Amino acid sequence: MEQESAQGGVVTYSYKQDRGGPMGSPYRKQALDLMQAKCGGGSRLLREGEVLGYTSAGMGTIEGTEDEERGRRWGIRFECKGSERGDKPAESLQHK
Repeated sequence: MEQESAQGGVVTYSYKQDRGGPMGSPYRKQALDLMQAKCGGGSRLLREGEVLGYTSAGMGTIEGTEDEERGRRWGIRFECKGSERGDKPAESLQHK
């Protein structure tokens, strides 16, 4: 879990666009399971979207070149049902 509060939090997971995108990622279920564990009585999704991923640079297949692969991550901001929301608006996810 990337961020956590008494009322909810933000979970992120990696995905590959050519393998089903964020909805088809095998890691989505783990993220939803984390939300369920946090909010036994259920949760409400406040916002979903792509968040900044990571970059891993390495040696390319041709000597002297480098490949740079950018990991893609999806974020879900949620709040537990029954939690009291203050007057503050939900913080936005950091987008590309």
